[in-house]
Amino acid sequence: MNVHVTGSDVGARTLAIVSELKGLEGPLLPILHEIQAEFGYVPQESLPVIARELNLSRAEVHGVVTFYHDFRDHPTGRHVLKLCRAEACQSMGGDAVAESIKALLGIDFHQTTLDGAVTLEPIYCLGLCSCAPAAMFDGEVHGRIDADLAKDLIAEARS
Repeated sequence: MNVHVTGSDVGARTLAIVSELKGLEGPLLPILHEIQAEFGYVPQESLPVIARELNLSRAEVHGVVTFYHDFRDHPTGRHVLKLCRAEACQSMGGDAVAESIKALLGIDFHQTTLDGAVTLEPIYCLGLCSCAPAAMFDGEVHGRIDADLAKDLIAEARS
């Protein structure tokens, strides 16, 4: 969603999400997923609210957020391009494709283009090893990605 909200709005919405989901068995991950769906990332202001409501330490909540690659601590661009960095994709030219895409976008992994169009993220296996190298663009997987396909996806994102 990637909306700009104030700290008090984040706290209030976080509290509403936690209240709705804290009755689940093992509620932390579903709560974090819902918060990321709401804001486009997990705001730092959410962590103490979650910790307090679930009777966890802030360190425990922070540890879970930073352990899983899918959780973000900052907003993303309008589109997210995830490049597989696993061994099969690397062995099939994934490193060269990644360098080409980084140069084309002018950013590194975990960064967003200045126009806010694309965020580039590494991912460690999309399950398309037989079609390596693989990428995911806005949730849609693409196999046998090369510089030309990447250029097409990026052009689509910027249009």
